[in-house]
Amino acid sequence: MINLQNIKKTYVMGENVVHALNDVSVSINKDEFVSIVGPSGSGKSTLMNIIGCLDIADEGVYEIEGQNIMEYTENQLSTLRNEKIGFIFQQFNLLMKLTAYENVELPLIYQGLPASKRKVQVINALEKVNLVDRMHHRPNELSGGQQQRVAIARALATKPSLILADEPTGNLDSHTGHEIMELLRDLHRQGNAIILITHDNDVAKQAERRIHIIDGKIDSDSGREGALV
Repeated sequence: MINLQNIKKTYVMGENVVHALNDVSVSINKDEFVSIVGPSGSGKSTLMNIIGCLDIADEGVYEIEGQNIMEYTENQLSTLRNEKIGFIFQQFNLLMKLTAYENVELPLIYQGLPASKRKVQVINALEKVNLVDRMHHRPNELSGGQQQRVAIARALATKPSLILADEPTGNLDSHTGHEIMELLRDLHRQGNAIILITHDNDVAKQAERRIHIIDGKIDSDSGREGALV
């Protein structure tokens, strides 16, 4: 599903050159639940941005479902993100003026789906996170855990090939964080591929495969080395 080969990314910060990613190669299958773990400054956020098509590597090859996206235009990348990748962020990133239903519906509007089809997909996504009864509530009327569930429903609504979760439990208490992780595991059991970005080793251990990154390089990978997609 995802294949990165010899990925390099460098940032120039004043007089300093930061090698955020240095010759990173990793493949992830469509049926995996993978955590990418590392301390602050390890390169995990840069790797997440490249996997999520929010940034482009300076060198290397990145393929999604066999398509080399390294030379995609910004419009092509935007379409790919909207159709193939569901994002879950630590800060939830919900629009406060919109209801839960409207927040989940938003990416479907961008896709140009008719209202009748949008309704089916929104309700289906909210059912998966057990929030149909709260669909008309705005974010400030929901708990932190419920807001994250709305964010997960929004990620699911477009029926993406991949769910990319960036510190999804970072702003939650331990009990609610445990519930969100159980939900992610349940979504994986339903057939969703999930990549979880975290600095927390205890959270990372809950994934089936763990990739540890440090100083811009893959330090260890509990999965098959060089696994093919």
